[in-house]
Parts: sequence; structure tokens; C-alpha cells
Amino acid sequence: MRVQENPGAQVLATVLTDPGRPRITWYGADGERVELSGAVLANWVAKTANLLVEEFDAGPGTRVLVALPVHWRSAVWALAVWRVGACVVVPMTTDDDGAGTTGQGREARPVDLVVTDRPAAHPGAQEVVAVTLAALARRFDGVLPAGAIDAAAAVMTYSDRLGWVPETEPEQPALLAGGQATSHSALAGAARTTTASGARVLLTGAGLETTLTQVLAVLTTAGSVVLLDDTTATGLRSDAARRAALVAAERVTVDLL
Repeated sequence: MRVQENPGAQVLATVLTDPGRPRITWYGADGERVELSGAVLANWVAKTANLLVEEFDAGPGTRVLVALPVHWRSAVWALAVWRVGACVVVPMTTDDDGAGTTGQGREARPVDLVVTDRPAAHPGAQEVVAVTLAALARRFDGVLPAGAIDAAAAVMTYSDRLGWVPETEPEQPALLAGGQATSHSALAGAARTTTASGARVLLTGAGLETTLTQVLAVLTTAGSVVLLDDTTATGLRSDAARRAALVAAERVTVDLL
């Protein structure tokens, strides 16, 4: 595999050139701030990729519905899916259950795995991973459907070094959103050309698809992101002083909010 043809591999190769540097800084609605260095981000992606391969045989052609809000965890899951050569499916609506949709209508091929913070909302899914959004949680805080995997507990049991992953097929879909498929090679190529190198970027918070592609582009070009949940992003847009203070404190060089 050529690294430049796999979006997840591109990110891992880039962030590990300076492993101590912050790469994702997250602000939640309750004031929570989480910062992932390059090394920590790479560990999370490796653990999650190992789970995808070992538990679900994920690889080229596997479609993973990432039914999560904008969050540092949704970024990690997307990067892991891409690293194993699989496809991130962005829900068309917040109520997609993953039972019969790939973003191209109910008659289209079902997704293979649903990754969600609301497992009860996906009764038709055959394979479900329940993701808690709390920073320090050691288990999913809720009722797990029969057969669902608790990501908070399961991911930590896997190695933080990437194990065997299948060879990426560059023309297989990497992202499926709004009925449009983007291949691994196309997504990786776009990521290398859409952001100035080394930028510290305050992201728009304009939906999951946009956020994931922005995170990919910034990290691929040796930058870092400040990522906000929807409530925080909305508040900052209407509070210029608070926004300016955050931009200064986080040393943001590109404000896309």
C-alpha cells in the first residue's frame, strides 16, 4: 500500500513525525476540554483499527455507519475506518438505523457495522458498537442491546500499535455521504491539497461529513484542529469576545467557525 492512497495512513504518518504536538483539541458543551497529542491520537486510532479488524474483519468494502455527533471520538473512529481500508458512511438523518441504508436509499446495500452513541436507535443493525461521549468513562453509560460491543471497555483491550490490516484498495469507497461516494485515493488526494501546512484550525462545526473531511485535511498537512460541539460552536458565533479569547488561548491561525 502506498501511504498517499490511504487517508488514515496519511494522518498516522504525519502526526507521528512530531508525536508530542497537540493534534486535536476538543471543547464540549459542559466546558470539557480534551487534548490529543500526535502520539495519543495515533494510539487511539491503532487500538480502534485493531478492534475493527479483529472483531469485525473490517477492510475494503466494509461499510461503517458512524452515527455520532461531531466529537473527537467520531474523528478517531473515522480515521480508524479509513486506516483499515473500509468506508465511513455518514447518516442521511440522525435517525438512520443502519439496517438498510448506505446513503443511497433504503434499497441500497446495508451497512456492515453501526458505531453510535445511541445504540437503542438502531434496532435493525446486525453489528453495533456503543460509544460513550464522556471523556473519562470506562464503560457505556446505558443499556446495551444484545450483542452490542461497549467501545469504552473493548477498545482499551487492544494494542496501541497497529497490527495486521488488509491492503487498501485505492478505488474502493472511503466516504459515503448524501448519496455520493469518494474513493480512498480521491479522499487522500483532496486532503493533501486543501489546507495550508501546519495550520492550527478552529473548525466550522458544520455537520459530521464536513468536520471529518476538514480534520483529515488539517492533520494530513501537519496541522492541528480545535474541535467544538454544536452548542459551544453556536455560542461562540454569537459571542465575539469569547471567540477571540479562545482563538488567542489556543493559538488558532485559521478561524473557520
